[in-house]
Amino acid sequence: MSEQHQPERVQANRRQFLGTAAATLAAGACGAPLFAPRRALSAMRRLGANDRITVGAIGVGGRATLLLQQLPESAQLVALSDCNLPRAETFKAKHKGNWPVYQDYRKVLDRNDIDAVIVATGEFQRVLPCIHACQAGKDIYAEKPLTLYVREGRALVNAVRHYDRILQVGSQQRSMEMNRVACELVRSGRLGRVLEVRAVNYPGPEADPAKPLPAEAVPKGLDWNTWLNQAAWRAFDKKWMGWMRWRDFSGGEMTNWGAHGVDQIQWALGMDGTGPREIRPLSPGPNGQVGMRYPNGVEVSFVLEKGHGPMGGAVFICEKGKLEINRNKFSSNPPHIAAELLKKVDVAKEERKWSDELALWQARWHMQNWLDCIRSRNRPVADVEIGHRSITVCHLANIARTVGRPLRWDAAREQFERDEQANSYLDRPRRHGFELPTT
Repeated sequence: MSEQHQPERVQANRRQFLGTAAATLAAGACGAPLFAPRRALSAMRRLGANDRITVGAIGVGGRATLLLQQLPESAQLVALSDCNLPRAETFKAKHKGNWPVYQDYRKVLDRNDIDAVIVATGEFQRVLPCIHACQAGKDIYAEKPLTLYVREGRALVNAVRHYDRILQVGSQQRSMEMNRVACELVRSGRLGRVLEVRAVNYPGPEADPAKPLPAEAVPKGLDWNTWLNQAAWRAFDKKWMGWMRWRDFSGGEMTNWGAHGVDQIQWALGMDGTGPREIRPLSPGPNGQVGMRYPNGVEVSFVLEKGHGPMGGAVFICEKGKLEINRNKFSSNPPHIAAELLKKVDVAKEERKWSDELALWQARWHMQNWLDCIRSRNRPVADVEIGHRSITVCHLANIARTVGRPLRWDAAREQFERDEQANSYLDRPRRHGFELPTT
């Protein structure tokens, strides 16, 4: 599909889908968030030149709170939703808002007056509401890590393209000028051939405890069934709420910080639409070092110790020197490489824009790019395909650790060559009622 808006063809596709949506999505557990749009998507609100883009929040946890506090003035927050209702109510009270608060995000998607949604749930909860938002005609800002496994990422890309939606992934370094010029320098070949890329060896997740955690009373206001989302049912225990620790809910730091670091590698190598050809464990275990080879022969090695390497980037060793790229900064050996590169940016301005002292984990200008693209219908700087491909590389690293042997990856078909066991990790069984819709 072209990057330009194609309303006639897209609306026809939507009408065809709506005719079968109810039948496709009707089955499911009581209370599970299945969604069949109850309005024609062609009746979406038309934005005037002076209209503010109206936004609903799906998930109002820690990261979402920061995003909502940084929402640019060209947008207006109009509704909150969270299956953990007290979190949304706390945000509303703290900011003295008058927004309606819903426990069921489908009520946000049902509203004709909402143009777009910010989906800042956990990664295991993220893809389903994003696809539902596509079906409801909403544009989407989806936090990273974008997915829990590879195939749900492809399903999301397909939905975004099918419904002609704008989806910006929360990889805010794509909007940072320091990162842009540094990645461009590597990609242009002006440092010569890339000999090797060294990245942090981001830890993976932990397996579930050998013994079931003791059941506790579900806190008031928490819809535990919806919180679990696609994951297998288990009794509530507050330890599960630290979801980033557990394999059932997360890819660990490999997909958390790795989503940023790998994204910079993909960008600098010019591999946004593809990925590595070979993946191999360099040391054993769930946190073992991993090596990869890209189709152009570049070796990427996840070998740097956490805390002793650029968490938001990588070290690019090239024929003419070494360039280390991190969040909103870079350095080089020899130093003149970085010195020349710094002449291309207003360093003081960039540091003010992205300073953590101004706003923790600043994302305002990344969200502004999203809002601009909602109006122009151009693809954003961290388009869904880019986010999917970057997080796929992180998933591949975790899979290589799991199977403990070299793998060959077909990026076009998004599957491993002649390895059924490895391919089994590209998908996950989803709990009944939380299956992905077909588009």
